[in-house]
Amino acid sequence: MIMKKKNFFERFSNWATAATGSSAAFLTALTIIIIWLVTGPVFKYSDTWQLIINTGTTIVTFLMVFLIQKAQNKDSKAIHLKLNELVASHEGSSNRMVNIEDLTEEELDHLYKFYISLSKLAQKEDDLTRTHSIDAAQENHQRKSSRYKKRNER
Repeated sequence: MIMKKKNFFERFSNWATAATGSSAAFLTALTIIIIWLVTGPVFKYSDTWQLIINTGTTIVTFLMVFLIQKAQNKDSKAIHLKLNELVASHEGSSNRMVNIEDLTEEELDHLYKFYISLSKLAQKEDDLTRTHSIDAAQENHQRKSSRYKKRNER
């Protein structure tokens, strides 16, 4: 796999994410707040004094929203790729699950209901560790149940 050189924004956002998530960043923000509080009596708690902290926190919050979203998007994409690799590489899994995050909300709800029914099948068997594939759930259930019954009849 060829790794492309990261562009400036990518490098900056990685640095900023690490920097703003550090203890030093928290302590810096806390220090700024304490300095602002201490200067309150000096400026007689004026509107300008309040405006300074309100403006500063609004700007920082506004920028952090985009930075956090960028980091979450990257992390989410990496997790989905890892899960897709696990699904694709496991012999018993359904390849229909690869890129499932691209389905509509309605399609995801349909699959959710399907897995609820699989869970109910597993509960009937008194063995929640048994698995069922999305492609052959009923067939697997019948086969597993008959094997289980035959084993217990012996």
